[in-house]
Amino acid sequence: MQLKANDIGFRYENGPWLFRGVNLCIEPGEVVGIAGPSGRGKTTLCRILSSYETPLEGSVTFNDAPLPDKGYHPVQMVLQHPEKAVNSRWKMHSILNEGYHPDEELLEILGIEQEWLTRWPHELSGGELQRFCVARALGPNTRFLIADEMTTMLDAITQAQIWQAVMEIAQKREMGIIVVTHEAKLMQRLCDRVIEL
Repeated sequence: MQLKANDIGFRYENGPWLFRGVNLCIEPGEVVGIAGPSGRGKTTLCRILSSYETPLEGSVTFNDAPLPDKGYHPVQMVLQHPEKAVNSRWKMHSILNEGYHPDEELLEILGIEQEWLTRWPHELSGGELQRFCVARALGPNTRFLIADEMTTMLDAITQAQIWQAVMEIAQKREMGIIVVTHEAKLMQRLCDRVIEL
């Protein structure tokens, strides 16, 4: 059940290539970091791996087959700014249940309090809101989680709590994780290996 990028390349219209000939293979249970300077295309690569973007060259496969274009996607992505990832007109219980209904154990591991479920997104802190985004991404069919600067905007305590929860869940499920962060110490602590883009 590997996630593979096969000779993928991408550039925006009339722009230079962000990257070409990128090959990577991520195994279940593996934590892989993607490093590189700003503007090199790390977020774009993550968007391609999770099917938000289509590569101009090459392909991405899951379990040696094309990524599905219908149903729950096995590769989920959590972004840096949680407020941009939720519908501000929905209460948190509706946002959380949009894709699937998470169990109580998952909410407890992520530190999501029941009283938060009836609140609006603007009534939560950034750390509280990001916990919901992580929970929403960790559906039962998620096999790979992409964390693109997932905790960069959060304080150190909240950052540590969220990562501890994510790593615990990933270990239980043998779920692969892709980490993008400019924090070298965090990447060194979390990742089995790091790929330079």
